[in-house]
Amino acid sequence: MSQLDFSTTLGNAWFPTPIFTASGCASSGKELAQFFDLRDMGAIVTKSIMTKPRAGRATPRMAETPSGMLNSIGLQGPGIDAFLANDLAWLVEQKARIIVSIAGETAEEFASLARRLRGVAGISALEVNISCPNVENRGMVFACHLESAQTVIEGVRRTIGGDLPIIAKLSPDVTDIVSIARGVIDAGADGLALINTVLGMVINPNTMRPHLGGRTGGLSGPAIRPIAVRAIYQVHEALPKVPILGMGGVSSGADAFELILAGASAVSVGTASFGNPTAIMKIQNELRQILTDKGFSSLREAVGFAHRPESSVR
Repeated sequence: MSQLDFSTTLGNAWFPTPIFTASGCASSGKELAQFFDLRDMGAIVTKSIMTKPRAGRATPRMAETPSGMLNSIGLQGPGIDAFLANDLAWLVEQKARIIVSIAGETAEEFASLARRLRGVAGISALEVNISCPNVENRGMVFACHLESAQTVIEGVRRTIGGDLPIIAKLSPDVTDIVSIARGVIDAGADGLALINTVLGMVINPNTMRPHLGGRTGGLSGPAIRPIAVRAIYQVHEALPKVPILGMGGVSSGADAFELILAGASAVSVGTASFGNPTAIMKIQNELRQILTDKGFSSLREAVGFAHRPESSVR
């Protein structure tokens, strides 16, 4: 059998492997670089960056839950100027493939960030994070409303032109994720990131009050994987030609394979890296072996395989 083609594409961006970091779970990769060469993975998806430095939400910011964790970081970050000078410059120096995640309080801020990144060398794609649940103003969760989601993507596309693929990151906290997905693609997105964390809460039985300083937080980890699989499957079924960056509770190659079968062209790993900083390499190696054992000659053959008639199952 010929050697497995493990590469993938998102829009016009090519990646040698399909396993990426998840935004917010590895900052800009410096910590992970202590454990493996960042060039050996598909891409670094940076922590979502905003125009100005942001302190984030009150502490405590994290809580363990069964099969997962809640975080309430609140988009803490250094702002675009420091990001360009330090984090992005460092990633380019490492020759990593880079997807820059951007977030904003208004559609205009998203467009302004896109303008700052337009033409910057070394960026493979933009992830437009319109779905972060960890903000004080829930009106900032643009992905929960079709019109606001489209407005943001239209502004970014108009600003960035055709230079970079736009990946719209969507929230599972909606009644019809397919309509939101279709809307942002119509507005100019090239691909979709599915899913962001699920809004949740933990109440401390000792204090009898919400544990997190911001009260609510984003649930991640294995507990949300079935939600991610469902969302990816539904969106791929409706929009089979749209590339999907899948994420949500992936901690093994089998987990990643499940998202790919549902319709993901690449997979981001987040929470698993907190417990094992080499999780991405482990997952990548396991996925490669699974695809080979199943008789696939390329990753692309496996994307959306669960949608095929049962007679085609290997």
